Amino acid sequence: MLEIGIIGLPNVGKSTIFNALTKAHAEVANYPFATIDKNIGVVAVPDPRLEALLPVYSRGERIPKSTPTTIEFIDIAGLVKGASRGEGLGNQFLAHIREVSAVAHVVRCFEDPDIVHVTGRVDPINDIATIHTELALADIGTLEKRLERLRRSAKASKVDADLVEQCETVIDELSAGIPARNSQVALPQEFPLLTAKPVIYICNVSEADLTQDNPYLAEVHKVAADEGAEVVVISAKIEQELTELSESDAQEFLGDLGIETTGLTRLINKSYALLDLLTFFSGNTKEIHAWTVTSGTKAPAAAGKIHTDFERGFIRAEVIEWDKAVEAGSISRAKTHGWVRTEGKDYVVKDGDVIQFLFSV
Repeated sequence: MLEIGIIGLPNVGKSTIFNALTKAHAEVANYPFATIDKNIGVVAVPDPRLEALLPVYSRGERIPKSTPTTIEFIDIAGLVKGASRGEGLGNQFLAHIREVSAVAHVVRCFEDPDIVHVTGRVDPINDIATIHTELALADIGTLEKRLERLRRSAKASKVDADLVEQCETVIDELSAGIPARNSQVALPQEFPLLTAKPVIYICNVSEADLTQDNPYLAEVHKVAADEGAEVVVISAKIEQELTELSESDAQEFLGDLGIETTGLTRLINKSYALLDLLTFFSGNTKEIHAWTVTSGTKAPAAAGKIHTDFERGFIRAEVIEWDKAVEAGSISRAKTHGWVRTEGKDYVVKDGDVIQFLFSV
């Protein structure tokens, strides 16, 4: 499952955004460390293609159920200066962030005298720098501990000698403010570096600033551009209000604001792009299911997402684009049109593919 860790300084709106995105009920309060333990919410990924595919597999009044793919959001305890040394809830924070696929870094981009800022003033650049510094210091500590062992074994191992040099390069980069994800060195995956995680910045703005720029947004966009990170602008207050409305009322509310999609949808789309993910579909008269894989995934590995037997005994895949399936109205008519292709083990799955896997075990 795709896991996104929601991080940020205390009182920037993390838990409010988490509650709105997941419709969970994490504690929200106007004081630091309202979130102590991590909160987890599993969210269905909105995909209108699932609804469009229902008639393709319907038989009379019998309509299959649709099962979307999911994404897991984790609301992680607020970080403060000194977290890399265990200040505040730093040790918990750093342990939890190691477990996620990507990081959604919430940055406060609004003024409100009634909501306390942990440093006493709204300053997105300084807030981002605080977290960057703490994550970098934690990574430096991790690498230095590893270096102690590697230097002892480097004399007898060329591989370890090379790793010593690579670790030293990454430490120098981290010290210069360059996160591991932007390093010129690709350390093995066994090095669990926090700054190697892909990042999306969530700019939490006021309702008035949701459809217009403010100086804080420009600052965050510049930082993101320098890092190659994504940015999503969300009003936690509006997202919270949307959860209290019916779907039709929510769409009308968004329309009145001049917004096409919810913050959740924008965040998921950015997350998929950041992690280079795509969605394919499987279907029958009982169920249409969406599945998430990494771009470049071949048919047998995609089949394994459904069941390990599908991958182990893979024979071939019958593939059609989702919109061609909808146009045909059924898979049998699509086959009559010649729109269903037979693909083998080397086929690379594309976003929107509808696939039936044939296998034998």
